Amino acid sequence: MKVVILCGGKGTRLREETEYRPKPMVPIGGRPILWHIMKYYAHFGHKDFILCLGYRGDMIKEFFRNYLWNTCDVTLSLGRQPKATFHDHHDEEDWRVTLAETGPESMTAFRVRQIGRHLAPNEPFLLTYGDGLSTIDVNASIAEHAKAGRALTISAVHPAGRFGSMSIDDEGRIHTFQEKPQMETAYVNGGYMVCEPRFLDYLPDDPGMMLERQPMDALLRDGQLHSFRHEGWWQPMDTYQEMQYLDRLWAENKAPWKVWN
Repeated sequence: MKVVILCGGKGTRLREETEYRPKPMVPIGGRPILWHIMKYYAHFGHKDFILCLGYRGDMIKEFFRNYLWNTCDVTLSLGRQPKATFHDHHDEEDWRVTLAETGPESMTAFRVRQIGRHLAPNEPFLLTYGDGLSTIDVNASIAEHAKAGRALTISAVHPAGRFGSMSIDDEGRIHTFQEKPQMETAYVNGGYMVCEPRFLDYLPDDPGMMLERQPMDALLRDGQLHSFRHEGWWQPMDTYQEMQYLDRLWAENKAPWKVWN
């Protein structure tokens, strides 16, 4: 199943990093968060990617064009017939990546609409954002989507808290402290969506249209919107502090999303 990833936004709330590069290229543990998202999907067997490019999309193209240079040791022969020898194999050798220009100022609905020509006819596809990590069971969400028979299934997640939570007794002593706990009641759209081809019919020919606005309202009105509840870990990367948090989890070998070897 093809995986569509929205990679074109400017990430203005992460201006410290995104002034010079697109948000999906912000590094976590030395690799772009986009790479982590793709590795996660690949773990579930989904390795055919369509990247919706926009703001500084050339940097994403450059990363994949020179993927071997970025990930392998290399020996250069500098004679009259120069040659580069790459010494390492990697688990991404069976990936297929389509780099699709969808406009520097386009909003999310229009970006998805534009890559319709790269999708397989009459085949569902996966869709997510290029700035969030999770432990969502991708294949379970696909099964739930097939069972529901609706045009779009959204992974419903509990938002991560912006602040640590504490339990305090009557004397003021702290008994527990949890950094960025998951909230227990509210659900938000965590991305990691499953889409039927007819979902594209809900996307207007309007570069200024957000996926989360008119298209979602129309899907809801027509009874074509379903949810896959995820009670586990989920974390967006909207701020510099959240970037540091994810980077620290990786550095400490505590990254919940690292399910690959």
